[in-house]
Amino acid sequence: MRISLPLLAAAAIVAAALPLTTVPSLANRAAADSCAAKLSAESKLIYAASIGSVGPGADLKEVVRSKTRSLVMQGKIARGGAQSAAQAAGACLVQAM
Repeated sequence: MRISLPLLAAAAIVAAALPLTTVPSLANRAAADSCAAKLSAESKLIYAASIGSVGPGADLKEVVRSKTRSLVMQGKIARGGAQSAAQAAGACLVQAM
């Protein structure tokens, strides 16, 4: 079985470029985590519950809404402060996108 030189060169370029595609997401996650470190306890809970669902193509508003609602229903976050906590967490989560 012979592999042509152009095919081999193309495969090498693709293999070399793959690690570069994850660098921006790692940097964005680091910035988001740094932002989250400054949040209130309730906002940190929302951030922690949401960060795994945040990524390209995710509906951030829906992710934060559903995770916040779940935390309120579990009694982990007070209903009265949920909206402001979710907004603060969302501001950090945007950086991870």
